[in-house]
Formats: sequence, structure tokens, C-alpha cells
Amino acid sequence: MKLWHAGITLLALLALRVADPFLLEATRLNYFDMLQRNHEVQLSDQIILVDIDEKSLKKLGQWPWPRDEFAFELNNIPPNNLVALSIILSEKDRFNGDWNLAETLQYYPTILATAPTNQIQTERELHVGTATLGRIPAQEYTLDFPGILLPWEVLAKSTDGYGSIGAVPDIDGVVRKVPIIVSANKKVYPSFALEILRVAVGDISYQIKTNDIGIEWVRIPAYDKISTLNDGTVYNTYWNKFKRVSLGDIRGENIPQGSILIIGATFEGTNIIPTPVGAMYPHDIQANLVKTMIDGTVIKRPNYFSFVELIAQALLGLLCLVLLSRAAVWMSGVASLVFVGFVGLASSSVFYSKYLLFDPTWIIVSTVLVFSHGAFVQFYNTYKQKQEIKKQFGTYVSPELVKQLQDDPSLLKLGGERKEMSFMFMDICGFTPISEHYKNNDDPEGLVELVNKFLDLQTKIILNNNGTVDKYMGDCIMAFWNAPLPCENHADMAIKTSIEIIEATKKLNEELKPLNLPPINVGIGVNTGECIVGNMGSEVRFDYSVIGDAVNLAARLEGQTRNYEGVDLLLSQFSREASTEGKFREVDRIQVKGKTEKVTVYTCS
Repeated sequence: MKLWHAGITLLALLALRVADPFLLEATRLNYFDMLQRNHEVQLSDQIILVDIDEKSLKKLGQWPWPRDEFAFELNNIPPNNLVALSIILSEKDRFNGDWNLAETLQYYPTILATAPTNQIQTERELHVGTATLGRIPAQEYTLDFPGILLPWEVLAKSTDGYGSIGAVPDIDGVVRKVPIIVSANKKVYPSFALEILRVAVGDISYQIKTNDIGIEWVRIPAYDKISTLNDGTVYNTYWNKFKRVSLGDIRGENIPQGSILIIGATFEGTNIIPTPVGAMYPHDIQANLVKTMIDGTVIKRPNYFSFVELIAQALLGLLCLVLLSRAAVWMSGVASLVFVGFVGLASSSVFYSKYLLFDPTWIIVSTVLVFSHGAFVQFYNTYKQKQEIKKQFGTYVSPELVKQLQDDPSLLKLGGERKEMSFMFMDICGFTPISEHYKNNDDPEGLVELVNKFLDLQTKIILNNNGTVDKYMGDCIMAFWNAPLPCENHADMAIKTSIEIIEATKKLNEELKPLNLPPINVGIGVNTGECIVGNMGSEVRFDYSVIGDAVNLAARLEGQTRNYEGVDLLLSQFSREASTEGKFREVDRIQVKGKTEKVTVYTCS
């Protein structure tokens, strides 16, 4: 089976995966998003989202509010709750309310937001306690910015921590990864969510582990290690659901003790960020990151997964080609469907059990494309093979036999095969008077029409008896049995065909009496024996035919019919012995040309 075309397709698909263009990467990312969307929703009782929404603006007026009024609203928060402001307060309040807000923030464990920036270079630094484990500094791997927007100095002194609210969009603009540490001016700063966790548990610093290829993990001493990507980012989980309240509606009864309140803007015109589960506000993303670290469900995609996916793609593609070359298309299709189904099931299984991102999309697409190409090649080759068989045998054997050959080409062994067969040569005797009759009447077309009618009649008899017409030689027909399809009673079929041809000739003569034509007589020779059958000829032109001494004997017997009055059929002793039915009469023992021994010949009585 010529499947090398599909092999080229597989190689091209593998090369495409190595190049990993935008379309492939976007498809992979969308699949990962689907895994998140299908994850069971996790409710959080500890984290509460406080929205500065339209209702809050209606109560306090235009944003940004004077900070003393902001402080007044924050005073409604019950004590013993952690307050995290996902709002950049990097400039002095124009209404001089910073001292009031700073005083309010001192009542709660508080975290303020910082923002890495490429627009300014930070002059002022804040101390962050870190310890790097590893010979390479963490800032060599982290996202590095020239500057970072820090809280106004008065506010910074009144808070317990400050963290970055930056995000890392993927190529399609969706935020799936969030840095938990960043660098500005070669100094490492924690993320907003990481600081929330550190302040919540009361730790004074955090640890960073590096290796030769990047950052390995980040840890707050009271918590387990948080595995990161090489640049200090983590895949965020977005299947969490949080309680939401409006800042203007904060009351003691709707804020349980020990809660983490993350405050952010949600009024119309606020920046929203695309995520795997839809658009979110910045403080939603930070809340999900906090929940991710608390639960320890950090999503991972090991570096070697890309190589494993490539190997799986190659193996499944090759397996498809092997199946197509050895099994039926439908069986190969079912098997391929099982394979890709297993890959898809395994991918979702490792995600929901281990939170590992294994991409099956291109493996599935590649397998489907390779199978489709291979199936098309197989169908095309089968079609061409059937067309070739029909072209080669359509005029030699019956349509039923052609159909058998097309359905099972293995029955046809081309190139030459030794086997026992029966042969028949049939010729018109006394053809000259008939030809002269048409010549005298200046009607050569009529002669051709008569010969064609005669040959058509006899050909149909041969084909109806599962014989193969080898060739036409003027007014002579050569036919054989037991090839290309097996025929166990080939001698009987050859003899039966000969008798039917003689009877059909008699009926034809009755039909032609009104034309005053000389009667048509036939001479038929039948022999059974071993020969070579197959494609005979040159590389550019060949025919399916037979050669051998047994074939020659049948031809000689046809010529000998003219020597016996009233004998239209002569069959050899070999056909007589191979026949299982019929009545025969011995005619003579003769020595034909090319034979040293005499052959006993018979006719049907």
C-alpha cells in the first residue's frame, strides 16, 4: 500500500509542532482554558471581594475619593480582618487626607499594591525580606522592570506589606500566568497575593530557590513550597468563587472575623482582564492567586511535556499508517479513534488529579489528518486497482468474476503462475464461402456485422460459464478456465461451453436462412493440462494470457476437427480424464504437430 504520501504528511505535522506557530499555541492554550472552565467550582469562605462599584460612587462621589473619605468607609470594616487594597496609591492626596488614611490602615493588617512599570525608574526602595537558595540570584530569572510604582511614603509606613499586581498575558491576550515575584532595578519584590499570604500567617520574609535554568520554587516558611515556572510565574486557578460586597455596604454582620478583604474597583470604565473563564477585575485575579497558594493547587506544565507530546504524535501517526497497511480502513479508524480518545482522557485525567497540563490537541489533530490522508490513499489505491482489474479483465471474464477480483485482488497473482487449466479454441469452419458471398454482394460491412454477431453470441456463452476470453484471432476465439479465479470443475465447464456453442451456432444458422448464406460451422478443440498463466508481454504493453504445451494441443485439436466428418468438437484424453460428467465417444488416436506420442481424442456423444 502506497502510504508514503501520508508519511510525508506526518513529518510535516511534526515539523509544524516543533515550529509551534501562533495557531497551534492558541489552540493549546484554549484547551487548557477548557480544563479550567470544566473544573468543579471551589467556594471560599475566607476571602471576600470588596468592590468599589457604581453604588459606592453614588454614595461618595467621583473617583478617586479624597483619602480621608476613603478612610471613613474603611473604618466600617470590623477589626481582626486583613485588608488588601488592590489600588495604586503612589501619589500624594490632593486633599491632604493621607494621614487619616494611614491612621485607619494601622488598625488592620494591611497590604498595599505596587505596580511594575517600564515608564519610570524607581529611586525609592522598600525593604522586602528575602532569602535566595541557590548560586544564581533570583532577579536573573524574574521579569525585570526599570521601575515600580510604590505606595505614597506616608501610607507605606502604615502598612504591613506591599506587593505587585502585575500580570503576564499570553500571546492571545489572556492572563493565565501571574508572577509571584518580580524585579525592579535588580531588587526582588513579592506579588500582591504572596504578601497577603505572608502577612496573614505572620511571617517576616520568604524564600526563593533557584537552579541553573530558573526559579524552582518560592516559599513562605509557614506554607509549603510554591512551584513556579522558570521566571517566577505560576499558572493561576480560576475555578474559585468568592463572596462579594460593595464597599458602601460594609457592615460588621456581613464580614466574618478573620477574613481576607481584597478591595478593588469595579465601576464602569474600570480595566477588566481576559482570563480562561472570562473577563475579571484585577482584584479577582489576585483573589484567585491567593486561593491557589492556600490550596496548594499550583498548575504545572513540565518542560519535558513538549517533547513527550511530540513523541506521542509521531508514535500515533506511525501506528495509524501501520494499521492502514495491515487492516481494513474501518478497523484502522476505530483503533485510531480509541487511541486519540485515550490521549484526550489521559490529558484531562492528569490535570484533574495532578494539575499537570498535557496538550493532546495537536496529537489528536495530527492523528486525524494522517489517518485521513492514509485512508484516502488506501481508497484511491483500491479504486485504481479495481479500475485496472476491470480494464484488464472486463472484456475477458464475466462481470461477476470481475467483481470478485475487485473485492479480493489477492485472488489475482500477476506475473506468471503454474497451474492446471482447461483451454478451448473455437473457429468458424468454411469461412471462405461466407466471405465470398458478402464479397459478391459488395457488402464487407455485412460480413463484419455477421462475424461480430457470431463472436458476441459465443463470448456470452463463455462468460456465462465462468470462462476467460484470452483473445480473438479473426473468426477464432481462445478461452480458458481456472484463471484468474479458481474453477474446480474447469474441464467440465470447458466441455459444457463447447456443447452450448455448437447448439447456439445451429440456432444462428436457422435465423440466417432467409439471407441465403452458406451455413456456419464451428470446430472446437479442448484440452486440459498444466501451463503458465499471468501477464505476458513487455513493460509497456502486456496481456493476461497463458502459454504452454497444453495450450498448443488445444489449438491443434481445433484444427483436427476438419478431418472428421460430423465432428465439431474434439477433446483430449486429459480433458476426458479430468471431466466428472458427460458422455464421450472415442474418435481416434492421433499424433499432432509437435507431439511424439499419439493422443486419444474424444467427442461428446
